[in-house]
Amino acid sequence: YTKMATVSLDFNIDSPRWDQSTFAGRLKHFLNITDPRTVLVPEEELDRAKALVEGCRAGLVPPGSSQEQLLYAKKLYDSAFHPDSGEKMNLIGRMSFQVPGGMAITGCMLQFYRTVPAVVFWQWVNQSFNAFVNYTNRNAASPITLRQIGVAYVTATGAALATAVGLNLYTKQAPPLLARWVPFAAVAAANCVNIPMMRQQEIINGITVTDENNNELGRSRRAAVKGIAQVVLSRITMAAPGMIILPIIMERLEKFTFMQRIRVLHGPLQVLLCGGFLLFMVPAACALFPQRCSLALADLEVELRDSIVAKHGDKVPYVYFNKGL
Repeated sequence: YTKMATVSLDFNIDSPRWDQSTFAGRLKHFLNITDPRTVLVPEEELDRAKALVEGCRAGLVPPGSSQEQLLYAKKLYDSAFHPDSGEKMNLIGRMSFQVPGGMAITGCMLQFYRTVPAVVFWQWVNQSFNAFVNYTNRNAASPITLRQIGVAYVTATGAALATAVGLNLYTKQAPPLLARWVPFAAVAAANCVNIPMMRQQEIINGITVTDENNNELGRSRRAAVKGIAQVVLSRITMAAPGMIILPIIMERLEKFTFMQRIRVLHGPLQVLLCGGFLLFMVPAACALFPQRCSLALADLEVELRDSIVAKHGDKVPYVYFNKGL
């Protein structure tokens, strides 16, 4: 290793390439790190990317490394390693796996919505997938027990199944399009339960908040509530276009004679179309709110606010925290 020579002296590998205060900048950032192609990158290459990023943080890179190589290593690092702990995330829970994993499950939910057994099975599969994603992308500074994970999983799955089965029975006499929208209603209801339950420790004990220079200031429950609420809204937004617009498209297409002849291909077609929606909606939904979320000092709990004011006066108008994804 040698001091950085082929890289600009003012290069900071942790500085965002795009302005994270704007939606467009965040969209470019998440298009980069949720790239589904990174799912195919071998584990050894991910480990090399992590070593390169950590070396760069220490001011050291292998001789001859270019800035483009460092940026690609950071892309792989951000796609596969947790921003809080630096640990490698499980493959299924990574945001880069949302397109291949989500398109298969969502397509099947939209295709097999007519019978109660099919609804129950695919909602269960979806909630199992969501449990992996929510656990993987939690704020890692707030540990959660296996019992709490189990309660969150069972509660969210129960909420999804109750919504899906109840609406499925209710819409038997309704227009066909309404029945096609039942899976989205179930997914939205489950997200409102699954994410807060999976991240309940953050709400109970608060999450670490810092000043703009990443100096720890304490733990805040209000920050946790704000972050989790934004994640819930993002996840519902991620699913909405595909699960609302695609049923309308399929409802129209299935009236054509050629579509009635190829019913066996309706499922694969919906899976592919879901992939098209998710390819854009995963980064767009992640970009709705900054990942490094902020909260005004005045909105914090009284005790924490008083503690910060006592130590720093009026030098800390806002606190910052990782809201998760």
